[in-house]
Parts: sequence; structure tokens; C-alpha cells
Amino acid sequence: MTRMPPLERASIPTELEPVFAMVESAMGFLPNSLLIMARKPGLVQAFAGLAATINLNTDLPRDLSSMIAFVCSYASGCLYCQAHTHHSAHRAGADEEKLAAIWEYETNPLFSDAERAALRVAQSAGQNPNAVTDDDFRQLHGFYSEEQILQIVAIISLFGFLNRWNDTLGTPLEADPLQHATKVLAPRNWAAGKHQSSR
Repeated sequence: MTRMPPLERASIPTELEPVFAMVESAMGFLPNSLLIMARKPGLVQAFAGLAATINLNTDLPRDLSSMIAFVCSYASGCLYCQAHTHHSAHRAGADEEKLAAIWEYETNPLFSDAERAALRVAQSAGQNPNAVTDDDFRQLHGFYSEEQILQIVAIISLFGFLNRWNDTLGTPLEADPLQHATKVLAPRNWAAGKHQSSR
């Protein structure tokens, strides 16, 4: 159960509407995490600016970015973000077989060595304490430029914030990611738990 309910969109100052419209266009829905955050409009604007800078200025494949976010969120244990990021990877056109096998990225032949290196860092960075090693970084340098490595770490760090935000507040899931996760992730022991919407 949510610990702080999302605000009704109509009750939020119109200054946030351009941000909401941009996010809604990108994700297909307006996330409840922002509707909770809207109690502090400056936080919404700052977060949206950071997220846009990270997500829009990249030469990483979009499906890899989504898979990095999912693996990091899975390692952290945030069920809300797992639903969102797996749904986003699906919407980004990630290979369905690859998404179904993401838990076996280390050994499954669908994944390239470059993808394995990035997902390994995402999984290790999502843990607490952080388990990324120097060897993990040496492997990243074998496949990615410094700018791409910073992009990988930026995605992980953005979801570090979101994982803590949504898991702490028990943010209720929206219909689309909830439906996706119930269909695709539930067979892997995922459950909405405290993120089940009461609306």
C-alpha cells in the first residue's frame, strides 16, 4: 500500500504540465512516481531535466539502456521499477526472447559479450553494498567508449534514485506496466506487493 498517494493531475500547478506531457509521450502514461513528487514542483523539474539529459543524449541502443535499468532495479529489489523498466524495454523493441532470458544474460547465447559486461555492472551496482570490481570496468573498457561507460553509470545512478524513491514510498503501479509485469514477470516470482494500486 502506498505511503503517500499520487496527487490528482488536475490539482497540480500547470507549470508542470509540459514536463508531464513530455514524460507521458515517452512512456505512454504518466508515472505515479511523478504525481507523488509533484508535491515539490522543483524536484519534478530537476529530476525530469536529469532524466532527459541521461535518456536523450546517448548512443547506446535503447533496448540496452532499458535492460541496464531493469537489471539494476532487479538487483536493488524495487518491484515498481522492475515493472517499469521491463515494460520500457518491451516498448523499446527489445528482442522478446532476450527479455525472457535476461536472468541468464551471463550464459545465454542471445547476449553479446558487450551486453554481458554492461549488465554485469548494472547488477553489481544495484546491490548494496556496491559489488562492481576493477575487472568489471576493464571489461567495459573493452567494448565501450568513456562516454558510453559514463552513460551506463548514469542510467544505473538514475535508477538508484528511482529504486529508493518508489520502494520507500510504495508507489502504486499504473495499469500498463502492472499488466505487463503480471503477464511476463509474475512467472519469475514477481508480485506487485505494496505497489498494487488501490484505485
